[in-house]
Amino acid sequence: MINLIWVALFLIGMGYAAVNGTMDDVNKVLFSSANDAVQICFGLVSILIFWLGLMKIAEKSGLLNKLSNLFKPLMKRIFPEVPPDHPAMGYILSNTIANMFGLGNAATPMGIKAMEELKKLSGGKTTPSRSMITLLALNTSGLTLVPTTVIAIRMQSGAHSPTDIVGPTLLATLCTTTAALLIDRYFHHRRRRKK
Repeated sequence: MINLIWVALFLIGMGYAAVNGTMDDVNKVLFSSANDAVQICFGLVSILIFWLGLMKIAEKSGLLNKLSNLFKPLMKRIFPEVPPDHPAMGYILSNTIANMFGLGNAATPMGIKAMEELKKLSGGKTTPSRSMITLLALNTSGLTLVPTTVIAIRMQSGAHSPTDIVGPTLLATLCTTTAALLIDRYFHHRRRRKK
């Protein structure tokens, strides 16, 4: 469906430019935007490689495991249906830690694996389990300590202090994560009362 929307927007824009005689301007903007996009991508790749390398070093040194153990008691409370030693819990912890360091691209495969394991845990049902809904809420709200992607974009755009975003991002994502978990718990208890 989203593909149809993008195609429709593209065709409407091109048609509007053709009717108004501004196709030359559209072509100039298309090529300059493509050039800007490539430059931004190279900047993001370098930042992501740096942070993914640090994550790999943290994993090899055991720091990632220590962080996982630090968050495990909290995650047990957030995901009470998931046994602590189940593979799903490991993927959930890895996904959460990667998101906390702003590594959304690295967190995505772990989130998908966590969902697959949670589906197995729920007996392969087609309806999402409580843990799946909670993981989606937690992932969407995304508590972030270091917003690496935003910092990289700000650096590429020539921001004077690209890391100024860290404090507001931490505060905003703390609020969204708290709200997501409270709303998730509210609807879970509401469903239980209806049954």
